[in-house]
Amino acid sequence: MEAAKSSSTAMTQQALDLLQKALSLSEEERAALADSLLASLDGTVDEGAEKAWEQEISRRIADIDSGRAKMIPWEEVREKLSSRLRHDK
Repeated sequence: MEAAKSSSTAMTQQALDLLQKALSLSEEERAALADSLLASLDGTVDEGAEKAWEQEISRRIADIDSGRAKMIPWEEVREKLSSRLRHDK
């Protein structure tokens, strides 16, 4: 219940009661509940943004398919990141 304590200043008692009940649910039930709550906050969809993302995704796929985009194998990326983390410590 530590999570409820840390955010209690922003929650009403009713919300805290709901949180306590939600925390007693299974992990799968909590995930579904969280998904539903987050979806309820999305509001209206910006059609312009959706269209822009679709165009950007299509452009990136075309760049990959045509060979214009340079693909880097995951193993190489992982090694570079790992090296940076070792040297930044």
